[in-house]
Amino acid sequence: MIDEMAEFEVSDRNSFIKFLEILRQDFLTNSDSWENQNLDDFLEAMIAYTEDIQGYYDNTNQNVDADQPSWKVFADIFKGSTVYE
Repeated sequence: MIDEMAEFEVSDRNSFIKFLEILRQDFLTNSDSWENQNLDDFLEAMIAYTEDIQGYYDNTNQNVDADQPSWKVFADIFKGSTVYE
């Protein structure tokens, strides 16, 4: 499922909803592969990842300004929070 998230393009509210469904299903079936397996850890990682996300975009040569909110940025924050320590 995590591979499906990596390839899934989030561009609007409906695709973000679908992304969250995929994310939830991945947690239900593969939670052992998630770094943050409870809400407190997940939210803590989400805070840290949100602070650092511009570095991710810069290091991966993506022309994304994290200060301009978009459905893609929101999805990337959620996705990153599954593995960020």
